[in-house]
Amino acid sequence: MKFKNQEAEEKWNKGLEKNSDPYGNAVFVYAKSWAELMEESIDKGNEIQDIAKELSHKADTDGITGFMYGAAVATLAGCWKYGEELREWHNLDAQIGSEGEEANKKGTTLNPALLSIK
Repeated sequence: MKFKNQEAEEKWNKGLEKNSDPYGNAVFVYAKSWAELMEESIDKGNEIQDIAKELSHKADTDGITGFMYGAAVATLAGCWKYGEELREWHNLDAQIGSEGEEANKKGTTLNPALLSIK
C-alpha cells in the first residue's frame, strides 16, 4: 500500500496498533486489501471512480459493516496516496441529497451506515 508520506505511514501504524481488537483491526485489514486492489487497477490506467465500488466488494472477504466501510474510507483518506480522491468519490456516491458535496468542501467523510425507521 502506498502512503502519502512518512507521516501518513506512521499515522497508519499507530492506528493499527490501537485497533488490535477484532472489529477495529478488521477495518485496517479491509482498508489495506481494498487499497492494494485499487492500486493494481490504477497502475493499469483505471480511475478511482470506475473501480472503487467493485473492488470494495472484492476486498470484503469478512463481511464488514457500513460503519467499518466508512471508517476504512476515512482511514485511507488520511493515509493512502489516493485517499483524498477516494474520499471525494465516496462522498458523492453515498450522498442522498447534497451532503456529499458539502462534505467534500469541508474535507470530511460521510458515514454510510444509515438506519431508517418507518
